[in-house]
Amino acid sequence: MRVNALSLINHSADIRMTFFRRTTPALVLLLAACGGQAPQGAGAGGAAPVSYVVVKQDTITLTTELPGRTSPYESSDVRPQVNGLIVARLFTEGDMVHQGQPLYRIDPAPYEASVASARAALAKAQAAIASNEALARRYGELVKINAIARQDYENALTTAAQARADVAAQQAAQHSAQIDLARTTVRAPISGRIGRSLFTTGALVSASQSSALTTIQRLAPIYVDIQQSSADLLKLRQQILAGKIARDGNAKVQLILEDGSTYAPLGALRFADVTVDQTTGSQVIRALFPNPDGLLMPGMFVRARLVEGTQQNAMLVPQRAVGRDERGNPTVMVVGTDNKVEVRPLQSGRTSGSDWVVTAGLRPGDKVIVEGGMMLRPGMPVTPQPWNPNAPQGQGAADPSSQAPSSQVKQH
Repeated sequence: MRVNALSLINHSADIRMTFFRRTTPALVLLLAACGGQAPQGAGAGGAAPVSYVVVKQDTITLTTELPGRTSPYESSDVRPQVNGLIVARLFTEGDMVHQGQPLYRIDPAPYEASVASARAALAKAQAAIASNEALARRYGELVKINAIARQDYENALTTAAQARADVAAQQAAQHSAQIDLARTTVRAPISGRIGRSLFTTGALVSASQSSALTTIQRLAPIYVDIQQSSADLLKLRQQILAGKIARDGNAKVQLILEDGSTYAPLGALRFADVTVDQTTGSQVIRALFPNPDGLLMPGMFVRARLVEGTQQNAMLVPQRAVGRDERGNPTVMVVGTDNKVEVRPLQSGRTSGSDWVVTAGLRPGDKVIVEGGMMLRPGMPVTPQPWNPNAPQGQGAADPSSQAPSSQVKQH
């Protein structure tokens, strides 16, 4: 039994030794493949392929998108000007109404009685004036022959003058009563679209109430109130005064609706508010848009694309070429002398479409690397080729899928 056990142990040791001898060359080759192969394009003496764009100077149109809300061109709250019961509503909610169109009818009976009373008082005053003027004429003849006292004649003249004043007062009272009677029919003060009625037939209303019966809004054209930061507006004005930006006084405004679609008609800037909101630090800019189909309604949230002006000799760099250093400052990689990589810090305060507007850090003719720069370091050799924006991403440059981000530059 001992001999058989020793034989089995020796046989197992031989099997393990044979397996180790057969697998050792494969393990050695695998370790060499994992640890010894250099990344494509980054090995000693190898130049990584990159794509670049040449920096040029051009005249660009500076635009900005700002939030805004629509507001009616005209708005009027309809309120009663006399007291009484509403006996009829003469419009359909949501319809277009015209200036002067009847909207409500208030019970006219008390005001008709007031007009009749004023008319009677006027007739009475007109009847009194005739007798008083006749008496004054007779006294005038008698005073010439000293048949009556001078004082009696003057009293007759005063009475006749008072009668004429009474007629004028009664005429004014009658006119006032007629105005109140006319106001029992509530009419539209402006033309526009009328909202819902807040009072129904049978409701008691008064001339001093604060609640409006309804509201009329004129929506064609329509205003868009845009909020712009006072700091941005100050910077823009300083650039205009310095001659860096030229501004067209007839610039148009494009509107982007809540669903992301673009509103076809263009608007025009009307004015900028003369004060800055102390709570938000913004200034209101008002633009006027045509609204023939009534698509824009008051209170809608929109975004307005404003043309701020044109800038001469502007340098543009694609946003995808701009990275960030450890401090968050924008940088780009350029193809330097002998096709070696150089890192350039940039100064840029705004974008134009898909490009950054560069104010410092580059010169016309510089070759900015757009693709293939993720594994590059300053001083590394590259094989540059012009960037084709219509080509598939990564074509003609190092494959970014097999590379890790650079520790020096963070690409957008």
